[in-house]
Amino acid sequence: MDSVPVPSPAADVPLVGDGRSAYTRIVANIETVIKGQRSAIQKLLAAFVSGGHVLLEDYPGTGKTTLAKTLALSVAAQFKRIQFTPDLLPSDILGVSIFDQNDRSFRFHEGPIFANIVLADEINRASPRTQSALLEAMAESQVSVDGTLRKLSDLFFVIATQNPVESRGTYPLPEAQMDRFALQFSLGYISPEAEVEILSAQVQQHPLDRIQSCLSLEEVMDLKQRVKGIRVSDEIKRYVVDIVHGTRQKAGVQLGASPRASLTLMKIAQAIAFFEGREMVTPADVQFLAQDVLAHRIIMDPQARFSGLTAAGAIAEILEALPVPT
Repeated sequence: MDSVPVPSPAADVPLVGDGRSAYTRIVANIETVIKGQRSAIQKLLAAFVSGGHVLLEDYPGTGKTTLAKTLALSVAAQFKRIQFTPDLLPSDILGVSIFDQNDRSFRFHEGPIFANIVLADEINRASPRTQSALLEAMAESQVSVDGTLRKLSDLFFVIATQNPVESRGTYPLPEAQMDRFALQFSLGYISPEAEVEILSAQVQQHPLDRIQSCLSLEEVMDLKQRVKGIRVSDEIKRYVVDIVHGTRQKAGVQLGASPRASLTLMKIAQAIAFFEGREMVTPADVQFLAQDVLAHRIIMDPQARFSGLTAAGAIAEILEALPVPT
């Protein structure tokens, strides 16, 4: 896939300014379709511009797939949806080499993974073998097929969904794959007022049919560069590490978060600070994201689960116990 050119902002261009207006435009565009979900949209975009991937775990009909499609349409990105089923094969995701009778050679046909935004719908319905096809792609933006390394787009983003209330015909995602997701969060049910807005908007046609792109891929890459320029003080870095380190020492936690979690928490906090119009990450940015970045990465021991302690609860206790940098 052709790479997207990465712009280098001039030294005299402020980090917070034109770039934030691009963020404002895309939020407004998404909210013409997705009502009452400002926080979820902000988290999704934070992962998007910081190079992470997102796992949406929520009930059917809450807008997970619509949110993914709306984001793709808003940035004129190449979007592919993969419906995960028990009979899905890795080649259905990565692609396959087919023998060409004309030139008597094998020709590689790209799978849906070769897109900018990939929706892995109901990811836990596929077998672990098929799920593992995403590991290299999500970690390194590349895939190995038939002994050949193939690079993915510079703008590669996976949004996966799963239903928390169904267990029949599902395969829990392994810890290694959960660690590849920058964020896991839920959309949840919206307010009655927002739900009325949805009904009114869809009387004649679905808002997705009317949505237009408001950002180019080059503008998205510019946003990614600007987010990297948001400052993170040594005190905030230490705060991030102390939170993650706390998951490894917390009573009731069988497996704590990895150093990848520390890096992810810092990067996404940079995006949130940028969205809020600040040039430096604050402790509040880290606290806002800590549960969504860390909870899915840690494993509670059976006794702790039996006593009612959840991963999110453990992280809340860690945050409460740690001194906040000033």
